[in-house]
Amino acid sequence: MNAKKPGLLLALLPVLFLILALAINVRIFGDSSLDGSNQLILLAAAGVTAGLAALTGVKAQTLWDGIQHNIQDSSKAILILLMVGALAGSWLISGIIPTLIVYGLDLLSPSIFLPATVVVCAVVSLATGSSWATTATVGIALMGVGQSMGFSSAMVAGAVISGAYFGDKMSPFSDTTNLAPAMAGTDLMTHIRYMTLTSGPAIVLTLIAFSLLGMNGSGGSLSDLDLLTEELSARVTISPWLMLIPALSIGLIIYKVDAIIAMGIGTLAGLFAAYFFQYDLLVDLTLERLGVDSFDWIHIYQQLFISTYGDTQIAMSNPLLNDLMESGGMAGMLGTIWLIICAMTFGGTLAASGFLEVITELFLRMAHGTAGLIVATLVTCGFFNATAADQYLAIVVPGRMFRKAYEDRGLAPENLSRALEDSGTVTSVLVPWNTCGAYQYATLHVSAADYAIYAFFNWLSPLINATWALIGFRIRKA
Repeated sequence: MNAKKPGLLLALLPVLFLILALAINVRIFGDSSLDGSNQLILLAAAGVTAGLAALTGVKAQTLWDGIQHNIQDSSKAILILLMVGALAGSWLISGIIPTLIVYGLDLLSPSIFLPATVVVCAVVSLATGSSWATTATVGIALMGVGQSMGFSSAMVAGAVISGAYFGDKMSPFSDTTNLAPAMAGTDLMTHIRYMTLTSGPAIVLTLIAFSLLGMNGSGGSLSDLDLLTEELSARVTISPWLMLIPALSIGLIIYKVDAIIAMGIGTLAGLFAAYFFQYDLLVDLTLERLGVDSFDWIHIYQQLFISTYGDTQIAMSNPLLNDLMESGGMAGMLGTIWLIICAMTFGGTLAASGFLEVITELFLRMAHGTAGLIVATLVTCGFFNATAADQYLAIVVPGRMFRKAYEDRGLAPENLSRALEDSGTVTSVLVPWNTCGAYQYATLHVSAADYAIYAFFNWLSPLINATWALIGFRIRKA
């Protein structure tokens, strides 16, 4: 039986099912929906798609081929995510991440608190690749300090989120920063360099805005932050020499060394640094893990390797630091990888069934020219953030929808990957019922409805991207 082209209503049914099911799921599970329930919803949506596709004559083997092709496209991003987990673990026990935090907090002073908050959160997020970890640690500490200086909680939360999402978006160690180019068909460093054309102006305007708003601060004490830096310095050796390792890793990526190789070198360098700079810490972690009073070199060797693939927790007396001084290693990335595989399974069935083509044609009829296509991508990502309530889906689904359209119009794939991040990644936190918005409310205790206006970077990014598209500024051709 030959497959026939599906109608628009039939093609939209799987997407409508996904949106409705995810809305219910997120309402029930909250920010824990990423632990597995959203993945099951994606697989259920793939099943619904397969069932509807059978009505149009699509063979099961065609669907399996589409799923395999989709997952194959994301295979390098999955390997990079595993290396990100290994890198995070080795950089934690080597003292690199604590060193970046200590030096970042030293930048703060009452007169420049708000713009400095943006910079500190950006630095931490660049180093960790995680906006969530940044807001849940230094972000919480900065909230208390900012309010003591007379700034509103919404204003401080906006500064924290702006910096955290800039760092997350521009970090080669971020999952979304690796996912977007994988969906678009470009490489990681090309994607990051091209994003500077929109993220650069957005973060500059953000810093200017917070500098002006910061003039209203009444002054306050930074003693709470001093306690954080003192405890970090007491537990971990802080050294400027450790900064050479992230500089090396980023330098290798800039000079077009494959991201997996660069991260592998960074991970090994972190392990060597841990042995030479943090030997006492390694001994403490080893003894805590073994529950004994003695050890040998084999146990140290095991501890180094465990930090790259398993859980590492450096116990701190301050509960804020406890969240920051832990890493799940490679194992900690498996939840994200699971989500990506399930999303790619849904996307593969949607593409192989011909449904995705029909939906894309609908959007393309409204997207006239290059500018219209880019703006349509930005709007679609925002639409999925508001309806599917998940930033990963806001990257994966539009990425699969528009990839061929960018190719057909002779546009370089980094145009698509940048649009996916400028809207899919950063607008997620502006939606109160999105997993990102719900997480930030639970973490900072400020609603997205309150801090959204102050999250300048997050809403400036898609606006600047749309502006560049409309005036034709630096739009790369294939």
